[in-house]
Amino acid sequence: MHHMNLVRLCGYCSEGSQRLLVYEFMKNGSLDKWLFHSRKTRERLLEWPTRFQIAVGTAQGIAYFHEQCRNRIIHCDIKPENILLDENFCPKVSDFGLAKLMGREHSQVVTMVRGTRGYLAPEWISNRPVTVKADVYSYGMLLLEIVGGRRNLDMNYDADNFFFPGWAFKEMRNGEVMKIADRRLEGAVDVEELLRALKVGFWCIQDDVNMRPSMSEVVMMLEGSVEVNEPPMPQSVLELIEEGLDHVYRAMKREFNQFSSFTITNMTSQPSSRATCSYSTMSPR
Repeated sequence: MHHMNLVRLCGYCSEGSQRLLVYEFMKNGSLDKWLFHSRKTRERLLEWPTRFQIAVGTAQGIAYFHEQCRNRIIHCDIKPENILLDENFCPKVSDFGLAKLMGREHSQVVTMVRGTRGYLAPEWISNRPVTVKADVYSYGMLLLEIVGGRRNLDMNYDADNFFFPGWAFKEMRNGEVMKIADRRLEGAVDVEELLRALKVGFWCIQDDVNMRPSMSEVVMMLEGSVEVNEPPMPQSVLELIEEGLDHVYRAMKREFNQFSSFTITNMTSQPSSRATCSYSTMSPR
């Protein structure tokens, strides 16, 4: 596998119990540190052009191992922590430790649940066969986090917007897209790119696998070479809103205060920075 948006393996050791992977050095670390660990300061702020290019480059890397490799690969753990940035902020998809190979003669695989809560597609939870569209769902959640500069689930916010995808979808439908962008950008955003990214993100997190675009389609939509239609609200988001955000928020807050972790019906919790909560994950860290 060789692609400018995949981290390059320089060497390895596999002798008995001595096992080591050596990757190229990524000067700017992982994406999560730039999105979530500096929310109170403009230091280390990713400007809009940079974060949009990170979104496009990441999509190109995923599209490569989904569609252009000899064997398709399902990464199974797409999240900000696994997107590394070089000195020029070129994104590199990394950590294929949970990845699943899939021959081109197959369109889906049956495997145990793997990945990180909050980025897991609904088919993982319902024990349905998994396709490359599971990565598309995870990428959609990642894309929304790039736009908003915050975790998708954050108990530091009130009951109206603690669940970012639900709040963002309503604001987008109301024509208030600038309210969704990371506040630290202070409005320095390309509105057309912002709206395009939001629409793509919501298409990616549709519960119906067949409604999600392929990653090559995601790239074309982000680059503006194809039109992006208005997405419907994802069913799981709609169910959460209909259940009542106030009710869900209070229940989750109580459980968080008691156990420092929580779950939502039909939804999954996700890892967080110190500014939000500490959740368990399914990836072996």
